[in-house]
Amino acid sequence: MSQQPPEGTNFGVQQFGGQSQVANQAVGPGARAVAGQVSFQSLTADQRTQIHDHLALVERLLDEHRAGLPDQDSPRAELRRLRDELGESAPEPGVVRRALDRLTAFAEPVAPLAAAVAALASAIPSP
Repeated sequence: MSQQPPEGTNFGVQQFGGQSQVANQAVGPGARAVAGQVSFQSLTADQRTQIHDHLALVERLLDEHRAGLPDQDSPRAELRRLRDELGESAPEPGVVRRALDRLTAFAEPVAPLAAAVAALASAIPSP
């Protein structure tokens, strides 16, 4: 027979102020937190077409606004990395997220490009 904790025992989590991002969490006697592999669901044909169109727009805007970007080569490298990863049968969410984050930062100085990258990011389903 298992022994119960004393009455009034608090196994909760307290946080005061600040910011918290929690993945898996387990609290209390015998608690377990188990994580499975995070992955994207298979993209539908419509999603693939929409993402392809957004990638093409971003690429075109990179050409048009090249002079307005402080770094002309890195955004293209990130776009290639993103395109390659999204072309995989099981894209790695971390790789996609990092490429999108970097592409977003590179595009920031040019409003139309920043808007196109934002639209691309929202077209990609979150894991």
